[in-house]
Order: sequence, then structure tokens, then C-alpha cells
Amino acid sequence: MAQIDSLARKQPPAEPTLRSPPHNIEAEQALLGAILVNNEAFYRVSDFLEPKHFFEPIHQRIFELAGGLVRAGKLATPVTLKTFLPADLDVAGLGVNQYLARLAAEATTIINAEDYGRTVYDLSIRRDLIMIGEDMVNLAYDAPVDATPQSHIEDAERKLYELAETGRYDGGFQRFVQALTTAIDMTAAAYQRDGKLSGLATGLKDLDAKMGGLQASDLVVLAGRPGMGKTALATNIAYNIAKAWSGEQRADGHMRTVNGGVVGFFSLEMSAEQLATRIVAEQTGISSSRMRRGDIDDSLFETIKDKVAEIQHLPLFIDETGGLSVAQLAARARRLKRQRGLDLVVIDYIQLMQGSTRRAMEGRVHEVTEITTSLKALAKGLNVPILALSQLSRQVESREDKHPQLSDLRESGSIEQDADVVLFVYREEYYLMNKEPRPGSVEHEKWQNDMNAVLGKAEVIIGKQRHGPTGTVNLQFDAEVTRFADLDTRHHPDF
Repeated sequence: MAQIDSLARKQPPAEPTLRSPPHNIEAEQALLGAILVNNEAFYRVSDFLEPKHFFEPIHQRIFELAGGLVRAGKLATPVTLKTFLPADLDVAGLGVNQYLARLAAEATTIINAEDYGRTVYDLSIRRDLIMIGEDMVNLAYDAPVDATPQSHIEDAERKLYELAETGRYDGGFQRFVQALTTAIDMTAAAYQRDGKLSGLATGLKDLDAKMGGLQASDLVVLAGRPGMGKTALATNIAYNIAKAWSGEQRADGHMRTVNGGVVGFFSLEMSAEQLATRIVAEQTGISSSRMRRGDIDDSLFETIKDKVAEIQHLPLFIDETGGLSVAQLAARARRLKRQRGLDLVVIDYIQLMQGSTRRAMEGRVHEVTEITTSLKALAKGLNVPILALSQLSRQVESREDKHPQLSDLRESGSIEQDADVVLFVYREEYYLMNKEPRPGSVEHEKWQNDMNAVLGKAEVIIGKQRHGPTGTVNLQFDAEVTRFADLDTRHHPDF
């Protein structure tokens, strides 16, 4: 054994293998030559290709100069370009004039320009992937004291997602007939689905009738003053969608949602246990306060146990991390979609989220603006609706009529601007309850009549909807178990 160790020590170290980053100089030259011969080739690649995608610095400069000339309506040729490059430039032993002339002489045809452009682009993406991988390794070896492995993972996920989403060459214009086909397919799916909805059914029929369900890629803001029932309504909707979920397995092994949906619930205010207790209370009719106090008998405990067994396998995933940044939330939502599927994101609530450090230093309004803009982009990127809760400003309390308005949205007009749908929850019962006059007085009798008229009723006001009407939907609200339901008009004919 000692001899083996001695031999191992005497052997010279293996030479490190040097690998060049992936690139294709010939493809870059052929594409640049095509542009110099026929400037129309530039427009074949300009919507996805940028100077940074070229490997050779001189090629980056030539593409940038040629693009500038073409966009200015001027001719980009070896003759016009050479005046913008150093006369003493040496490229592989060739002067500027010689190299530009060689590019033009060995040019590909304009027909192949887009294919060469995609080759250059794809190789650039591979180089970016290598850089991200190297950064991950280096950061894992030399991590700052205050950095956690989870933050490294989320940062890598963000970079990979940005790399996947920016500069893709599969975008651009599409024929109108393609958009029409997509619209007709959506209409057909709505026609065949139970409830005739194009979006996710909230489980509240009157609300679905006004909105057509929650639409994919929409940012839906649900706002209200404390005590109105924002979280309760969001929880009800999340539960109803998760309970209705059914799926089928695709050929690649992943599940495809057929009805209902997989829900990711970011509870920045309440713990997962509090949220679960609320859901059990909603479904059993036993108040969460009674459950917390243990104020139940054997039969009620059996009811709770049976309901828990029934709902424990619902595709409802809760993240209770407080103070999440919008980047962290986006990374976790993308991860959930990749691992389990995702059809709805619920965020409780916007004002508890954090933006980037730079925006935070500029003020809370700028920070919230960044958050709502990012949430809208996330909804579009994931192609799922995001239901984000929001607080309303205190100016509501100073008005005689306390029905909320769009101007009451707290801290940023960007919430109204970025949202596709804005919903307000309002309960007249909440405000009347705090105005009870002295019992036995004439005022108390009138107050009692007013209370009876609004008892157990709630309004969901659609203050904004890009693709549908605004208006008010009346719902039943059971405050003891925080449950919203469709209003029984037989018992409430005035609504």
C-alpha cells in the first residue's frame, strides 16, 4: 500500500483539458457577409439577434454598425462600414478592407440568413448557460456569510428563467388567422366545459357569470379594508378550484389539468396552520375559534376528522414564508409549476411583499409599482391567473359612503394600471355593527331593521375588468366560519 502511495505521488499531475466556449466563426462570417451583400438579410434576424450574441468582438462591432446603418435607411456595405472601423485593425492577418471584402465574397444567400442567425443565437445561449453554471460553482465554493443555499438556488432559477424568456426567436408577428383559431378553440373549450366558462371557475356562480371565471395570464387584484373578508374569499376560491381539479396523464408522463386547477397559495400574513384551520372551518361549519379552544364533542371531532381525510389530498400548496421578494415568489411559483403543475397563484397580500433593494430605496410607491408589474409579467409567463390581495387606504373610513373605489387602492396607482381585473369586497354589516345605538331607543329599532336587511350579505364590486362588464355581485357570507357562498335570493328578495 505504501508503494502504491509513493508511485501516485511521483506521477506528474494530469494536464488540464482546455475547452473553448461553443462558437461557430464560419456561421458568423456567413451571416455578416449576407447582410453586407443584401441588407434585407438584417431584418431576417434583427428581432432576436443582438451584437452580444456573436463570439468574435470584431463581428459584434460589424453587426452593430451594419444594424445602425440599415435602421437609419442607409446602405451597409464593405465600403460604407470601413470608415467606422480603425484603419490599422488586423483580423487574422487581414486589414479592415480585406476582411470586409472577404465576408462579402463568402456570403451565404439571404434565404439561409435566418438559419445562420439561429445558430449564432443558440451557441450564445449555450455560452450563457456555461457562465451561469460557473457562477453557481464559484458561489457554492466561496459563499458570503449571509447567503443561504436556498437563495443561491433561487438566484440560479431566476437567471435561467430570464435566459429562457428573453430574446427568443419564436416570437414576432403571427397571422391573424392563428389568433382567430386560438380564440375559437378557447370558446369551444368554454362551451364544452361545465358551467360554460373560458377560465377557472371560482365556485361562486354569480361571480363566474360576470367574469367568465379567472382567465389565464390575468392579474386579478382583490382589495378591501381589514375585516371585509379578503382572505376568506381568496381561500374559498382557492379551495373550490383545488377541489374541482381533475387531470389526465400526457404521453410525456406529466399531468394535464382537465377541470379545476392546482393552486399555489402564498400566505405572507397567516401561517399554513391558520389557513388550514380556516378551510376546515369553512367546510365543516365549525368555527375556527371553537377548534382552537377545543370546544367540541366527539361527534364534532369525527366530523372534522372525516372532512380532513376528504380534503387532505387536494392539489393546494401553501407557502407561508413572510416578506418574500417578488423574485423569490416568481422562482417558487415556476418551481411548483415544473414539479406539480400550476393553474392558479394566490398572494395574500401585495403590501407584505418586497421589491428589489434599489426600488425600496426609491420609496414604497416605486417598490409596489415594481411588484405589480412583475406579477403581471409572471402571470403572462406562467400563463395562469394570479389572484393578488391588496389593502385599501384609510380614506375609505372618512367617507359617508364606504363603498370602495379604484382611487382607494393603497400606495400605488400601478395596481389599478397593471391589474386586468380589480375586485372589492364590501360588507355593510361590518360598519353597522360598530354603530349600535343605546338599546331600547328609537334609533336602536331602526338600526336593528337595517342590520336585519344586510345581515350575512357581502358585495363583490368589479371595479375594473378588461374583457367584461363592471358591476356588483351579491354573496352570502357566514362570518363565524368565514365562508362565502352564492346568495339565496329566495330569502333575500331585495338583492
